[in-house]
Amino acid sequence: MDTQTVVILDFGSQYTQLIARRVREQNVFSVVLPCTVPVNEIEAYKPIGLILSGGPSSVYDADAPAADPRLLEIDAPILGICYGLQFIVHHLGGKVRSATKREYGHAEVTVEDAATPLFAGLPANLAVWMSHGDEALELPAGFRRIAVTSNALAGIANEQRRIWAVQFHPEVHHTPLGPQLLRNFLFSICEARGDWTPAHFIQSTVEAIREKVGTGHVICGLSGGVDSSVAAMLVHRAIGSQLTCIFVNNGVLRKNEFQNVQKNLRDKLGLNIVAVNASAQFLEHLAGVTDPEIKRKRIGQEFITVFEEEANRIAQETGGVDWLVQGTLYPDVIESSSVKGPSQTIKSHHNVGGLPERMKLKLIEPLRDLFKDEVRRIGRDLGMPEDILGRQPFPGPGLAVRILGEVTPERVALLQEADDIVVSEIKAAGLYSKIWQSFAVLLPVMSVGVMGDQRTYAYTAAIRAVHSEDGMTADWTPLPYELMKRISNRIVNEVRGINRVVYDITSKPPGTIEWE
Repeated sequence: MDTQTVVILDFGSQYTQLIARRVREQNVFSVVLPCTVPVNEIEAYKPIGLILSGGPSSVYDADAPAADPRLLEIDAPILGICYGLQFIVHHLGGKVRSATKREYGHAEVTVEDAATPLFAGLPANLAVWMSHGDEALELPAGFRRIAVTSNALAGIANEQRRIWAVQFHPEVHHTPLGPQLLRNFLFSICEARGDWTPAHFIQSTVEAIREKVGTGHVICGLSGGVDSSVAAMLVHRAIGSQLTCIFVNNGVLRKNEFQNVQKNLRDKLGLNIVAVNASAQFLEHLAGVTDPEIKRKRIGQEFITVFEEEANRIAQETGGVDWLVQGTLYPDVIESSSVKGPSQTIKSHHNVGGLPERMKLKLIEPLRDLFKDEVRRIGRDLGMPEDILGRQPFPGPGLAVRILGEVTPERVALLQEADDIVVSEIKAAGLYSKIWQSFAVLLPVMSVGVMGDQRTYAYTAAIRAVHSEDGMTADWTPLPYELMKRISNRIVNEVRGINRVVYDITSKPPGTIEWE
C-alpha cells in the first residue's frame, strides 16, 4: 500500500512539530522539511497536500527564509498558516505590511464564507490563537477573503489554484476547533485516506529492513527505554537472529534496571542481548568529577569504549557487523534540519550516534519518522509489555545527572533507593502514566535532623515531577499532599543517609527538567 504524504514546510515556527502531530493524529502520514529545500525534493514525496507553517520573520525582510516561490505551483492543495499566508500573498502579487494593530494571543474570527470546504461544519465565530505583527493588505488576483477578526484579515482562498490560508494557528490547543479545520483540509480538500496505521507502518518497515540488511549482521545499543526497545523489536521482527543488542550497565541505572531490562526484552520478547556490567569502570571514570558536562562526556566516552569492544567481539563471532540500529525519533530529525538551524546546545547527551567513524557501520533508524506517542502505538502492536512502553524518559547519563556533585557508589545507592520509592508511590497512586517525568534528585546539602533520640546529619533529596508534551517545555506537577507525605516519610525512614525531602516547583523554562 502506497503511503500518502502531506509535506509541511517549516518557516521557523515553534509550532511546526505540532502541525505534524495534528496531521498524524488523523492517521495521515506527514513529513516536515525546511522551507528552503529545492522544489524537486518536495515533489519527490508526491504530496497529497502542502502546509506552510508560521514563522517569526516578515516576508519583506532581507533575511526572510529563502523559500522558492515556485513551491506554490506544486500540483497539490496548499494550506498556509500565519507566516504561510503572508508568504502566499507576498509571492503571488499581493501586499503585506506591518500591522497597525498586532494580534497576539486569544482572538475571535468571523467566518465570512461558510461554503468554502476549509470551514465546513464550523460555526460562524471561532475562538483562535493569533501570533502575528504583519497583515495582508492587498490580496493577489483570484483570492478572496473568507474570514476576519475585528482588526484584520484572518483567512483567504483561491479554489481554482487550490490554495487556502489562515492567519491564526489551528494546530494549537488554544484554537479548540482547529483540529476540525485541519481535518477539512486533509479529507475534504486533499482527499486523504487516513489509513496510515501502526500495522501498515510495521509491515512496510519490516519489509524495508529485510531488503536493506540482506544477510548482514546488525547491532543495537539498548538502553531499556521506549525508543531503543521498540527499534530493536522492529529489527528483530525483520531479521531475527541477525540482530544482537548490547546493553551496558553504566553504574548509574535505576534500581534493578540491569536485571529488569534483560528479563523483559530477552526472556519475554526473545531479543538476543549481550549484557555488559561495566559499572565499576564507569564509576572509576566519574570519581572526583563535579561538573555536569564533564560527567556526561566521561560517560559518553566510556560507553563508546565498552560498546566498541563488544561490537568487535560480536563481529569476530558472526563474521562481521554491517549495521547499527538507533532509536532516533522524528523531533530529532526535524530539529537537526530546521530552517532556523540546530538549536543551541543546552546540555550534551551521550548517544550511540557518537560512535567513532572507524567502526564504519551503516545506520538503521526505523523510528526516524515517528513521534514518541506513535512509537508507543507501534510497540503495542508489536506485543511489547506496557512497563516498557509506558516508561517515562530517562537521561542517557542516568542518575549521574541527578546526583549533584561527585558521583560515588554510596551516593548512587542512596539515590537508587529514594528514586525507587518516588516511582513506586506515584505508580501506586495511578499517576505515573499521566506525568511526563517523575524522579528523585540527590543534593549535596547536609542538614540536621532528629530520629528518635538521636541527632542526624544527612543528605537532602529533591522530588521532581513535570507535565510536558515533548520535553521542550514543562510545568511542575502539583502532586497530592498525601502522596508527597507518603513519599517523604518512606524516604526518610527507609533510606539511611537522607533525612530531608523537598519538592521542586520550577517549570521549564526557566529551569530544565533535569537538575544537571
